[in-house]
Amino acid sequence: MMYQGALAQLQPHDTYRLVIRKRTLDADSDNHDTLYRARHSLAHVMAHAVLDLRPGGKRGFGPPTDTGFYYDFVLPEALSADDFKKIEERMHELIAAGLPFAREELPLDSAYARLAEMEEPYKLEYAKELADKNRLSCISFYRSGQFVDMCEGPHVDNTSELRHYAFKLQSVAGAYWRGDERNIMMTRLYAWAFATPAELERQIERYKAAQQYDHKKLGPALDLYVLDQTVGRGLPLWMPNGTVLRDELEKLAKEEEFAAGFQRVSTPHVTRAELYEQSGHLKHYVDKMYPAMAMAGDSEGKAAGETYFLKPMNCPHHHRIFAARMRSYRELPLRLAEFGQVYRFEASGEVSGLLRVRGMTQNDGHIYCTREQLGAELLSAMNLQLRYYRLFGLSDYYVRLSCWDPDEPRATSKYVQEPELWEQSQDIMRGTLDGLDVDYVEAAGEAAFYGPKIDFQFRTVTGREETASTIQLDFAIPRADRMNLSYIGPQGHAEHPIVIHRAPLGTHERFIAHLIEHYRGAFPTWLAPVQVVVIPVSEAARAYAEMVLRTLRKLFVRAELDADSGSVPKRIRNAAIRKVPIVLILGAREVEKGSVTVRRYGVDQQRELPLDAFVREITLEIAERAPQPTQLLRS
Repeated sequence: MMYQGALAQLQPHDTYRLVIRKRTLDADSDNHDTLYRARHSLAHVMAHAVLDLRPGGKRGFGPPTDTGFYYDFVLPEALSADDFKKIEERMHELIAAGLPFAREELPLDSAYARLAEMEEPYKLEYAKELADKNRLSCISFYRSGQFVDMCEGPHVDNTSELRHYAFKLQSVAGAYWRGDERNIMMTRLYAWAFATPAELERQIERYKAAQQYDHKKLGPALDLYVLDQTVGRGLPLWMPNGTVLRDELEKLAKEEEFAAGFQRVSTPHVTRAELYEQSGHLKHYVDKMYPAMAMAGDSEGKAAGETYFLKPMNCPHHHRIFAARMRSYRELPLRLAEFGQVYRFEASGEVSGLLRVRGMTQNDGHIYCTREQLGAELLSAMNLQLRYYRLFGLSDYYVRLSCWDPDEPRATSKYVQEPELWEQSQDIMRGTLDGLDVDYVEAAGEAAFYGPKIDFQFRTVTGREETASTIQLDFAIPRADRMNLSYIGPQGHAEHPIVIHRAPLGTHERFIAHLIEHYRGAFPTWLAPVQVVVIPVSEAARAYAEMVLRTLRKLFVRAELDADSGSVPKRIRNAAIRKVPIVLILGAREVEKGSVTVRRYGVDQQRELPLDAFVREITLEIAERAPQPTQLLRS
């Protein structure tokens, strides 16, 4: 039965102003910001100190961040936290030395020669690409003492100005050069930097507090999932508690998608290579796919010579469902949806908890529509996205319009080369975001190969940025030179549809990782793996407790009985450790009155209610997917 609660009241045509933290992907707007300059300068000072301690190291990038800065190196000897004190001491020496930051611009040949002489192959590679792409005639460098680095700036005038700032080395990690796992793994050294020691201390305390809410720690502790190396890296096993979260998200999506006119489909886990060749995915994604399976054939020789892949995405399969028969314009928009299992062979250095896995279940959907229907369908997809986030109370994210990069050399470009269609589709997406009054940033070079996309970007509690949800526009794959999807238009001629790819809940794995950290493991009642724990105070109350349990479970409330695990305070603590939303305490008074005493997680006050009143309240709260406890249970 469709629920009639808070989310259902948000009609598909409603629009909302998305309140988000304004961000920018372009440092230009911050170039004159004092803290930005200080963080950028401290990155150079840190690189200077590291290379003093690890002579012969090679440099990558060293930008400021929202909380400090980092620098990438290839080092002759590994760094660890044990080296932090020496690096910080050397940084303080360089700051006290009062070294001026001097800018110098060199013609390209001279710049290349300097980088070659400095034996900085990664900087030289980037300099050549930067000059070619932006048609530069010179490259800028900054010198501070003996340290020289290719850099656009800006910086403070003198290292002595950095005495007024508070910094601390944070962590060391691995990072592929240019973010590409085919490249060398560099050592990335992170640091915090703030205007005052008090701000730095607050950041450190926030960071320490946040660590306990990392999904990689909370998830296993709450018995949601396990990562078993015998099964394989990046292939999570969902425990019963975690499977409840998956099931509830799917139930939510199925109801919403049904209301929005989607039809559910199901597609296989393996497919012939030919499908991905037609769609273009094989060319662009083969490095992310599990190795091909070459078929030897059955006893009759059938299928011999065919190549199969584990499915890395659902879209080509949905396209074949669209193409299964001739379509009419009267059938459009056609909306197909699936929670489809896909497999991607992410690099070992990228695999992390549930954020980056190799086996994932995607909340996929594809809308096949005419050009005239495109605007309304995009608006509907965005509104569904915003309703989901409103339901979960998610607000600490930003929206990114991921565009193509027209300056990328055509010979190596990952994009379909249709400049006019790119500009048209990006304008359509801008118009949709502007119409919803959504703040967003644009990022060149982040689009899919077949079209632009709207990405919802989150930061984890540890500061890692990931895409949680996406809406993509596809004008290329349906065309004749790809999958040749067509419908009969009003004039009786075959026309190609436009496809909207949308995954508002992303993958189970990544979205649940965000929800674990967002709720700190204390899920709202409708989503909680165990919703109620029933605790009889004495053996005399056990029969009544079992009756209460049966009553709740008949109504599909996920309730458990805890009658044997120790004293009543201990059993209550056990439920709190598991972050169960509601505990019912039943003693002689409750048995006599036919009532329950309700304790809610995180609320000190408890209240006695008639059993039938509690049953009405809890079932309504679950049916409405209430983000907060109802007033009766909270009071």
